[in-house]
Amino acid sequence: MKLRGIAGCGFFCFLILPLQAQDTADRSEAERLQKLENAVRQLQQRNSDLESQVQQLKAKSPFAPVISGTEARVIPGNDNKTVFAAPPPPLVDVHPGGSEYKLTLGGYVQANFEDGDVSAFEGRFGATALKDRFRLRRARISLTGDFAEQFDFKIEGDLEQSDAAITALKSVDPATGASTTVSTGNRTQFSGTDIFINWHGIPEMNVKVGQWKAPFGLENLTPDTLIYTIERSLPTGAIVPERQIGAMIWGKPLATAAPDYKDFVTYYAGAFNGNGRNFNNNDNNEFLYVGRLELQPFKGQLAGQEASLKLGGDYLHSRDEAGTNISPVLNLKVNPDGSLTSFSLTSADERNAFSFDAWLKVGPFDLIAEYLEEHVDGRAAGGVLAMADFVANGFYVQGSYFILPKKLQGVVKWEALNPGQLGNDGIHSLTAGLNYYIHSDNVKVMADYVHTWSDFREANPQFGDSEFNEVLLRLQVIF
Repeated sequence: MKLRGIAGCGFFCFLILPLQAQDTADRSEAERLQKLENAVRQLQQRNSDLESQVQQLKAKSPFAPVISGTEARVIPGNDNKTVFAAPPPPLVDVHPGGSEYKLTLGGYVQANFEDGDVSAFEGRFGATALKDRFRLRRARISLTGDFAEQFDFKIEGDLEQSDAAITALKSVDPATGASTTVSTGNRTQFSGTDIFINWHGIPEMNVKVGQWKAPFGLENLTPDTLIYTIERSLPTGAIVPERQIGAMIWGKPLATAAPDYKDFVTYYAGAFNGNGRNFNNNDNNEFLYVGRLELQPFKGQLAGQEASLKLGGDYLHSRDEAGTNISPVLNLKVNPDGSLTSFSLTSADERNAFSFDAWLKVGPFDLIAEYLEEHVDGRAAGGVLAMADFVANGFYVQGSYFILPKKLQGVVKWEALNPGQLGNDGIHSLTAGLNYYIHSDNVKVMADYVHTWSDFREANPQFGDSEFNEVLLRLQVIF
């Protein structure tokens, strides 16, 4: 009996233990399923929260500040004790009004110190001489953007005053001693610089409409923040058409057919009002036509250094009315004492100009050269006799080298302008400079020494000095 009882108990245990093990396994599986369900619910909640945050961010401006937590402030009536309180809601809610996928607010400031014969290299001596000064050269703010519809745009304005707007120009007649004082400026307050819309759907043929620099001259088209001397050369400023209102097609013909050689050819062709920036009214029914062709025949390694060679050529044609300023950037008209002033036409004219340029870069060394020439032919119109024809031409050669890689750069430039209006009226300048890049071009300081000769004054010493010296310093900050 005892044996049978023991055997029965053993048999019962043999039956019940697997059942208990199965029950334990079932409970463990149920717990795992419950944990998985909880994890899925948590992931779903997090995903929902993230979607909500994304929608909120899309509704806000990309420039809106993010305010989190609390801020300390003094509350009146609380014994001037500092307490923590939630910040007030923003007063302005700014957000894009269009479908931009890129919107950038930026600008830059260039502050100069100019000592000696200020701007003599621009022909400002004698009747048009300037005084030593601190100068806010440029203070610009810009908004640029890209649209999904293959458009980009730029809106830029300048807060600085032009020299022409603040300088009284005196012309002296050497025969009679009589003097005439005039003011030629109109940019005395905030004014637009680049304002345009560009369609870039086809890289071989972009379409650009608005206001920007007419595509003429390498130095003219190089951005103000990237040139290696503090100021551009006199030939560039006297001959180039500067900013204009108009339309242009431009592109890289090999962009799609041969992507590796897309920069080999770049072209520009535009039509403009021809009477300067911020003038919506054309002076006649004629237009200024400008074309530029750029080639990059070489880009690669030379003597173990990154190297490239760029070549360019420009042409412009315009028929202007009397009163049009054909030198809106720098001076071109020769005064009786050999100095220069802005050139406003005394009669209608027809202008044709061209230029050639080359830029060789080998590692830390850059060599840039450009030649510009303009033919101004007077024509009678409205009973006004034609002004005298003249040809103005000039050039510059500039070399630069990084003494300390990407930090300290030395620059030397030789330039000359022949205004072509009086016998022997050329102006030549030699510039030596140093550029220190604190944070690339974003923060840099520049120092230039400029020595200038006036051929006319050397031939006519009764008008005074024929050689001039100036020191220029600049601080540049891009934001």
